[in-house]
Amino acid sequence: MNLYTVRKATQGLANYIRRYAKEGCNKSLASQGKACQRGVAIAFDSRRMSLEFAREAALCLAANGIRAYVFESLRPTPMLSFALRHFGCVAGIVVTASHNPPEYNGYKVYWEDGAQVTAPRDQEIIREASRIADYSQVYTMGIEEAKSLGLYRVIGEEVDDAYIEELKKLVIHPEVIKRQGKDMKIVYTPLHGTGNLPVRRILRELGFEKVFVVPQQELPDGDFPTASYPNPEDKRAFALALELAEKEDADIVLATDPDADRLGVYAKNRETGEYEAFTGNMSGMVILEYILSQKEKTGRIPPDGAVVTTIVSGKMSKEIGKRYGVERIETLTGFKYIGEQMKLFEQSQSHEFLFGYEESYGCLLGTHARDKDAVVAVMALCEAAAYYRSQGLTLCQQMEKLFQQYGYFRESLCTATRKGVEGAEEIRRLMARFRESPPRKIGDSRVGRFWDYKKGVVLDYGTGEEHPISLPKSDVLYFDLEDGAWCCVRPSGTEPKVKFYMGVRGRCREDAEEKLDKLTKAVMALAQV
Repeated sequence: MNLYTVRKATQGLANYIRRYAKEGCNKSLASQGKACQRGVAIAFDSRRMSLEFAREAALCLAANGIRAYVFESLRPTPMLSFALRHFGCVAGIVVTASHNPPEYNGYKVYWEDGAQVTAPRDQEIIREASRIADYSQVYTMGIEEAKSLGLYRVIGEEVDDAYIEELKKLVIHPEVIKRQGKDMKIVYTPLHGTGNLPVRRILRELGFEKVFVVPQQELPDGDFPTASYPNPEDKRAFALALELAEKEDADIVLATDPDADRLGVYAKNRETGEYEAFTGNMSGMVILEYILSQKEKTGRIPPDGAVVTTIVSGKMSKEIGKRYGVERIETLTGFKYIGEQMKLFEQSQSHEFLFGYEESYGCLLGTHARDKDAVVAVMALCEAAAYYRSQGLTLCQQMEKLFQQYGYFRESLCTATRKGVEGAEEIRRLMARFRESPPRKIGDSRVGRFWDYKKGVVLDYGTGEEHPISLPKSDVLYFDLEDGAWCCVRPSGTEPKVKFYMGVRGRCREDAEEKLDKLTKAVMALAQV
């Protein structure tokens, strides 16, 4: 990734906007001009060259007559989604590599609904970029000229303020926060990324007075000197935060990744004195159950309410959905598909979106954005913690209550890294082996149904019947097992890895841990990893 590849990708996007801005590929000059006037919103994170890449993208758009709305400084990815909709843009760009190591950077494209592009639009934009055979076909201009023409607009506080106000509308019990926020202690680290200012602002304005920010990780730094893998899924990223938490006797410990779309959580178990890690599924379920239980008390659960998640995320939400009469809808892996469902809900008026989550530490409350949002997740989780604190419960105790009520669900993720051309071929062969000779039994568990998302069919081993899958085709294999267990295999979309997802449901904590350990070993043995 460099200035030239960024310009080429942006030229491809500009060509696409001019040709296909209107659904049905209306290529009239009027529709092209309207799309160009609507413009493209651009955000960037703290990574190396992110500012420069964002600026180059904006100047390429400007040279194509398309207005660019560029944040004045680094902002979280969900704020890009919000800004795009706030200005009524036709598309958006965010320069980020999310939670990956410092040598990475990336370029993500969003469409007018505020979500990342999905099929077929993603491939159509890529084809436009691929048609560019020579850099003489890529346009750019100077920043001062772009500004003078009104094609380069710097945005900042007005969007920040509007975004924060939208988040505040989602608070259920502001009075509880005011009471508990004076004493509840929160340790937070932005991991050298974009979350520092918006997270601290929302907590401060809601009334959380004792927020301690890890000083070594407070300021943006693309080298991530204290966290070489700035991922809140990685326990090592919490080392400094947990030290500060011990010192301050914090109730909860929070970390957002560099582009602030993922949230990691630890909570203090007051019975043992230890800080316990919450998986993305666990923190998502705490927020979901809190939202639905409080809405039920006031009769505000809509009859067409829906929770949207991915096929590899935890299954406790099935039981929570049944409890509150809310439909649970699954998508392919990736929050862009959850965002896509939100668009479809609006178009069809079929459902009211209540909550979206995925196992990889991302969730969304509200419809202000169409991507996972760690800022609103921090707000919701801290409100839930304050509420349960007012009931005499810690987050650890509340989580245990959920396990007792809905079942001891446990999940794990294992990966196998295979770099280079040979590694890619090895991953391809592994997927082919699973697909061509799917196991009838994994460990001690029989397979009930086998889902091949690439072929678009599900095979019921009990009846021998095949049925079509409604989701888009993707290189994903999924196995339904006995007793509520499951596993899923897919290549990573961003890294040279193949991922193995697993989940079980146990009678108690020990039973669930034992089942998960056995299933994990059985899957990895089958994969010969």
